[in-house]
Amino acid sequence: MTPITIVIVVFMVLEVANVLALYFAPGSKYANAPGVFTAWEKSKQYPEIHDFIRYLVFWVAGAKLIFLLLLAAIIVFGDVNLQEMTLPALAIATASFFWRLFPLIRQMDKSGHIEPKNYSIILGVMIFVFIAVFVVVSVL
Repeated sequence: MTPITIVIVVFMVLEVANVLALYFAPGSKYANAPGVFTAWEKSKQYPEIHDFIRYLVFWVAGAKLIFLLLLAAIIVFGDVNLQEMTLPALAIATASFFWRLFPLIRQMDKSGHIEPKNYSIILGVMIFVFIAVFVVVSVL
């Protein structure tokens, strides 16, 4: 296995854990599931809103599943050039988190709407590390 393949496979394993949490344990506070948002439990008081949130959670899980299967196809059937281009693409796509999602989750965290407190910082650091690994391994 090349370093590129190892990085992609490790990323895929973590994302599979997230997809499983989204589909089968969305109230969980593990694997970046929506249970960290206090609004998840509050939404249960309003079935229409909770169903809408569940729909969006399952939609994200489905989109991630498509993404994971494409990565699997790249690992299994892609040539070295395609695999090399995968890491910069992952870095750019993952960096989009800091455009809209991070400011929003940071704001919710500061307002006490995220449990555990400062989860947004942990998530931001984790995602930054992924991006850094994608970039470093892509230039090796």
